[in-house]
Amino acid sequence: MRLLRSTDLALRVLMRLAVAGGSSPTTREVADGMGVPYTHLAKVVAELQHRGLLTARRGRGGGLALTEEGRTASVGAVVRAFEGEGDVVDCEGPVPCPLNSACRLRGALRRAQEAFFASLDSLTVADIAAEPTGALLLGISRRPEDRGSPQS
Repeated sequence: MRLLRSTDLALRVLMRLAVAGGSSPTTREVADGMGVPYTHLAKVVAELQHRGLLTARRGRGGGLALTEEGRTASVGAVVRAFEGEGDVVDCEGPVPCPLNSACRLRGALRRAQEAFFASLDSLTVADIAAEPTGALLLGISRRPEDRGSPQS
């Protein structure tokens, strides 16, 4: 199973904000730090904001901040929200699978998918942003000219 790019970005944004302290990086700063297009990250940020996991303020003094709900969010819930709960394989696609009526694989894959999600349910965003990961996350979204020196 491979996560969608938006799921990966959502988790990394939440992790980055979990270690932000008093700073509020902008969406553009986070996008630049992650090396991803601003427009793609902006869509992910909008979805995270819609779900109440972060706040985004525009203008001078604006930026992104993790909410308490975001800090304590289950990683499994975040992954489910972005991945959806659909089947791993598309048995009903444009050309339905001829084994569909008697297939045991579909159920096995569904159970495996749920086991994957369940294994992430006990982890929170704060858990996955803890040390030693936290120190590395601080480098994300710094301006290029600041990367060589420690942040104050």
